[in-house]
Amino acid sequence: MEGFVKLIIGLGKTKSINEKRSLMANYFSHADDQDKLWTIALFTGKKPKKIISSSQLKAWCIELCQLPDWLFNECYHTVGDLAETISLVLPQNELFDYHHKSLSQIIQQLNFLVKESDDKKKEFITQKWQSLNREGCFVFNKLLTGGFRIGISQQIIYQAIGQAENIPTEDVSYLFSGKWHPDETTYRQLLQKENALLDASKPYPFYLAYPIETDVTQIGTPNEWIAEWKWDGIRGQCIKRKENIFVWSRGEELITEQFPEFHSFLTVLPEGTVIDGEILCADPHAIDISPLPFSRLQKRITLKKITSKIKEETPVIFIAYDLLEWEGKDVRQLPLQERKRILTDLIQNTNDKHCRLSEPVFFEDWEFLKQKRALARDISTEGIMLKRADSSYLSGRKKGDWWKWKIDPLVIDCVMIYAQKGHGRRSNLFTDYTFAVKDGDKLISFTKAYSGLTDEEFKEVDQFVKKNALEKFGPVRTVKPEMVFEIAFEGISESKRHKAGIALRFPRMKRIRKDKTVEEINTLDDLKKMLELYGT
Repeated sequence: MEGFVKLIIGLGKTKSINEKRSLMANYFSHADDQDKLWTIALFTGKKPKKIISSSQLKAWCIELCQLPDWLFNECYHTVGDLAETISLVLPQNELFDYHHKSLSQIIQQLNFLVKESDDKKKEFITQKWQSLNREGCFVFNKLLTGGFRIGISQQIIYQAIGQAENIPTEDVSYLFSGKWHPDETTYRQLLQKENALLDASKPYPFYLAYPIETDVTQIGTPNEWIAEWKWDGIRGQCIKRKENIFVWSRGEELITEQFPEFHSFLTVLPEGTVIDGEILCADPHAIDISPLPFSRLQKRITLKKITSKIKEETPVIFIAYDLLEWEGKDVRQLPLQERKRILTDLIQNTNDKHCRLSEPVFFEDWEFLKQKRALARDISTEGIMLKRADSSYLSGRKKGDWWKWKIDPLVIDCVMIYAQKGHGRRSNLFTDYTFAVKDGDKLISFTKAYSGLTDEEFKEVDQFVKKNALEKFGPVRTVKPEMVFEIAFEGISESKRHKAGIALRFPRMKRIRKDKTVEEINTLDDLKKMLELYGT
């Protein structure tokens, strides 16, 4: 456990990806195997069961420290993280006493507490608080609250494991993909490729594209590339092995039961087939693909039972992008154009209305493709995908072979009316904002945003908030409606949950509009016009 604590604290002290990779590689070279496995699980979202509520942790800490509620709340609002707040307000303990417990043993103790009474849980947790130093207490609290934000991708984690075990990163990505849990396997078992092959449901790591950061003409000549539409759905893999169909999301969630329509692939796909594609909410009987609102697809993914009514209201199709396994063989190293050729023949022969081929966007020069991209929003796509014709299917996000060329976002000018402090390294700054547009002679809130600005710009807005705060509601400050922003977003839809009746997709701050006053911001009617033109 001490090694895990040192890893977490070390990762939090550096922004360097190379240093983080080095810290993790060193950890994976020396830690206990079961601790390594739980570390990977925690860092990739496989959390242990939550045994206690945040409100109980807060109450027990206040009682132990004999603090007034208001003082703890002020500390919490300043720090922005409950686990860290508790570790800071508890009396300092210089010892580091885990009674020789490893990370996996601590988690096992927590798992045993799940069915215990609140009194038993309180006794165990408060005793741990009093036996740990500040750093150890912070990490222990993170195990209780269930969130580890270490600021690195899965690919970096797999690179560190590969470095420690002398295994190619591509192999590590595959070996640790799919459904596994530290209570049901071991670190060494997962590293054995023979064991991976026994799991019929095992997906391949997804290959992700980088956004184009330069003029498209700089990436090469047009005949080197395959272009296709970038659809806005749920990226997924469809697997046919051992007479079963498995559907995985990009987040490595097994979502087969949410899409019973795809069970028909069992009779049309050959054994040993893995297809990478996009799940879209769309009419399977329509000739042209016309996606329905993404929000319907989001809602469907959370349901445990898919009824006939849901299938009727939220029809789905699977758009096939790529072929990863064919006749039981891994074909990811074949050139993309060859994988596409096999995939095209396969999909055309399946004749299944729920499985559609991702059609290429033909072009002879970049200017023509720019014109096609300009039409993307009209057909409800996010833009163009560009993939090198001779590229292999890799894992993670790599520059060079796959690019996403998204359409320019929609934008609107608005004014900040509320601000709240952020989390993590921004917990001492007001970085989460609520924005409003004009509705007659009033202002009406319509969205929140907390990304898009530089560190210097966040500091500038923070100073404005502190100088112009009007009222305080817990962690939220009402501010003078004077600072104008341009908000960028990917989509707009009708929403009964929001005061303005509108919801934005992926809102972020594009820039501070110092050249505009609040009298010049957009109106609710402007948003409604956008909804008519671009709404889903």
